[in-house]
Amino acid sequence: MEINYRNKIVLAPMVRVGTLPFRLLAAQYGADITYGEEIIDHKLLKCGRHMNDVLGTIDVIEKGTNSVVFRTCPVERSRVVFQMGTSDAVRALKAAQMVCKDVAALDINMGCPKSFSISGGMGAALLTKPDLIHDILTTLKRNLDTPVTCKIRLLKSSQDTVELARRIEKTGVSALAVHGRKVADRPRDPAKWSEIADVVAALSVPVIANGDVFDYEDFERIKVATGASSVMVARGALWNASIFSPQGKLPWEDVKREYVRKSILWDNDLKSTKHTLKEMIMHYSCLELPEGKAVIKSESYADLARLYGEDKYHEHVNKQRLSRGSR
Repeated sequence: MEINYRNKIVLAPMVRVGTLPFRLLAAQYGADITYGEEIIDHKLLKCGRHMNDVLGTIDVIEKGTNSVVFRTCPVERSRVVFQMGTSDAVRALKAAQMVCKDVAALDINMGCPKSFSISGGMGAALLTKPDLIHDILTTLKRNLDTPVTCKIRLLKSSQDTVELARRIEKTGVSALAVHGRKVADRPRDPAKWSEIADVVAALSVPVIANGDVFDYEDFERIKVATGASSVMVARGALWNASIFSPQGKLPWEDVKREYVRKSILWDNDLKSTKHTLKEMIMHYSCLELPEGKAVIKSESYADLARLYGEDKYHEHVNKQRLSRGSR
């Protein structure tokens, strides 16, 4: 089923953050579409797909280490977008075939400026390789029934960005997300909404605008400024996932606790949960205060449950899990 990218508010892909519990948290507060964290095609090709009957999830597990590389569940099937890092069309297709039946769409990362992506010819490195972009996207479109999209950054000039966007549109993508910063820009640099508007004016497919969305009102502000079909938020959601709620943000303490509960329920990787909590704490407080130190020292979900007053919930989930596992 084709996912509708018009008039949507979207959780951006965030490494080590966009796991199942955080995606479900964002959806609970009102996110229409939720992107998973970027996963590299090389990594996927070392994995196998498994049904987890105890959790009721579909797990992509790395062979040898048995670590969960990607976890999803039927409740998010219609809105979760799998984001992949790749620099090769054949490899991308092979990797995509492992996950495409379990997600709503597949997105190719063409915007990550981090060295681990660029050094492998992935992420923002693709922005200077339009022929390779065309090869990857057309290969996926020809061979998959799943909708395909990509996420880019701004190029050196607005004209360059528009030309690349037009070429991407011709591959048949369902939507294009545009982060309103250039590769060299830092998060503190203002997002260039006017350059996103130039892309919107040139395309007929939905454009998802990304950059400097920190409150619910910003969703409408960036839509008006850019003319974009939909809006994507990263840091604003990381700091308080209830940004998606039309009623306004909830206290971050409540959001944090709900995230901990979901992480316990879905048996999220503890390091990932701790990383996300630390990012939340650093925005509002300081890791040197008691809460931050306690999160850093936590060695289990029992520790985190105790810290956030969720001991009984943790015990309840464990009992349910044990009963399901013994059937």
